[in-house]
Amino acid sequence: MTWEPERLDDQRHLSEADPGGMLPAVAASAAQIRTGYRSAVEARLDRLAGQGRPRAVVVAGMGGSGIAGDILAAVVGNGAPLPIVTVRSYQLPGWVGATDLVIAVSGSGETEETLSLATQAVRRGCSLLGVGAPGSALEAIATQASALYVPVPVTGQSRANLWLLSIPPIVAAAALRLVSVEADLFERVARSLEDLAHRCRPSSESFINPGKSLAMHLAESVPMVWGSSPAASVAAYRLVSQLGANAKYPAVHGELPEAGHHQVEVLDGPLAERDIFADSAGRTLRLVVLRDTEEHPQVTRRREASLRLARERDVPVTELVAEGVHPLERMASLIGLGDYASVYLALGYDVDPTAVSAITEVKARISP
Repeated sequence: MTWEPERLDDQRHLSEADPGGMLPAVAASAAQIRTGYRSAVEARLDRLAGQGRPRAVVVAGMGGSGIAGDILAAVVGNGAPLPIVTVRSYQLPGWVGATDLVIAVSGSGETEETLSLATQAVRRGCSLLGVGAPGSALEAIATQASALYVPVPVTGQSRANLWLLSIPPIVAAAALRLVSVEADLFERVARSLEDLAHRCRPSSESFINPGKSLAMHLAESVPMVWGSSPAASVAAYRLVSQLGANAKYPAVHGELPEAGHHQVEVLDGPLAERDIFADSAGRTLRLVVLRDTEEHPQVTRRREASLRLARERDVPVTELVAEGVHPLERMASLIGLGDYASVYLALGYDVDPTAVSAITEVKARISP
């Protein structure tokens, strides 16, 4: 597989190399925001207010579904009056009990780890909220337990349905008064994603298309992606995950200030070395910083110092700044751009961004 940037402006290639329609799925993000919100309202999540505030919120999910918990925690922020924990495994922590709310999220509604956690939540007497496909095993568990369930019209891979799965938990948190959500917040986010979809459309040429430009920055490098706040860190994690799933491409995730205590040393390592006499740059390190407008002052200093350090060592740098006022808006601006870049990177390498053959093979090997 070789990187050929001219593929990104070949409309025929962009269509034929994406048989699963991952680009159209990313472009549908605004519609997902609206549908996810409508589905949550129709499921009457406002009834959660009558159950009282839980001791903790535990979000159970894997892959493109599990990140809904990270998004929820970042939206609620440091002012949360209770812990919000995401569990990506087969077992609930021992402390989870009857006074806690478990939100089980699965795009397919059939993810074995999530079903295991939902079943344990019911056995322990936890409050349960399910989010996933209608008519699924997860819905059956919720129905049998007389729990709330939000059926969402998931199509394709769960990672392509991020906002369908992530909006209902935020609506639930608003019902519990864990976060203040303005009446027009979701519509504002949807409109910003529509604007991004226009700027990142396949017919937009690489030099003015931010999604294609970011893909060209990432190509032929090993990206080290840092977020400068909890919200930006979620976007950084999402980008690294999407690079793996869509482009089959490795990357490293970090969050400042923690990344400045260990990952920054990579700037003095072998991947940071560049041969100026080589015919091509080869695979070298690239520092990608997702910058939030709300940073701790010391994080700002560490970010600026790290970027200077990278440039002094001739390590390529890409800096992206979140847009918007609310944390959800800012996350969406970074996540949306990263989603486009991951798909364009795949198509530039002539990789099918939808295919998950390695994941399927692993599942087959461990199935009883």
